[in-house]
Amino acid sequence: MRRFLIWTILLALIGVGLSVAAYWAYWNSYARFQPVTVVEGGVEIQALLDQSPYLAAEGGDRPVWIVGYRDSGAFQRFAGTELDRLRAVGVQPRILVFARPDREGVTQSTAAERATVAELWLSRDWSLFDRWMATSPANWTAAGLPSADAPNRAAMIDAGRELSGELIERLDDAGIDARWPLVIWRDGAGFLKVCACTDSRSWPFVRDDLGVPERETPAASPTLSAPAAPTDPAEPVAPAVPSAADTGPGTRPYPELEEILPAPQPRYAPKAEPETRPAAPLATPTPEPRPQTRPAPPARATPPERPRETPNRGTPQPKRDEESTFY
Repeated sequence: MRRFLIWTILLALIGVGLSVAAYWAYWNSYARFQPVTVVEGGVEIQALLDQSPYLAAEGGDRPVWIVGYRDSGAFQRFAGTELDRLRAVGVQPRILVFARPDREGVTQSTAAERATVAELWLSRDWSLFDRWMATSPANWTAAGLPSADAPNRAAMIDAGRELSGELIERLDDAGIDARWPLVIWRDGAGFLKVCACTDSRSWPFVRDDLGVPERETPAASPTLSAPAAPTDPAEPVAPAVPSAADTGPGTRPYPELEEILPAPQPRYAPKAEPETRPAAPLATPTPEPRPQTRPAPPARATPPERPRETPNRGTPQPKRDEESTFY
């Protein structure tokens, strides 16, 4: 009985451990990336978004709000890869950018970023947002834009910070951990959904809920077409014969070859009879004469070389001319 209880307790502990591990794996790889449905406070959040000076892209009748700041890497990646895909299915992206407030005396935004945010809140210029996102933050100088230190522009910076703070408070009341960028939309049933899309693994859930295809189907090439199938499957199709028009310049048409027939064979081939010859008497083989080799001629002795004699020309005698003597 004691052994039975010990084994029962061990099996129960193993089962609990496996259940905890399975739930953790499900939550870590799937559940934590799913969007959250707002149950309480959805009306206040919707009113806060509608009253904000958002940037709206042309086309689309289904709004999706994207809230974040420029220096966020996840906001840059989401805007660079997902905006065009959302617009392709009739979704209207609405962008809300803000400049982060100072934290413990440390400035978290640059002067160029604050000037651009203030200009976007005042003008709602989508082309300016495109140029801003297409340029690296280190290279963006906000050339030609007024400084955000002016009173009316400083008020826009403060309004953006207040908006982000109120969103965080509303989402905390709804039990949602707010992280940037925030993607907010209404599903087919009319419920407000929020996705803290800091991880790209949460983006497929947003695409699936908004009806965005995972992969774009490539358009068919107009120059390539499949061959037409015969209307009657029982009717044989003649092979295509290349014509002179199909061949390019400088080529010759394929010649028509005659059918090569096999060589005619005699119907009845005569049988070859073996040839009989009288047996020849055996003869002893005679040895073949060997070729006689001639002796090599004796080598001739080469006479010794004689030393060359230099001719004795004698001692030069002086010659006298009428005016000089020379040798």
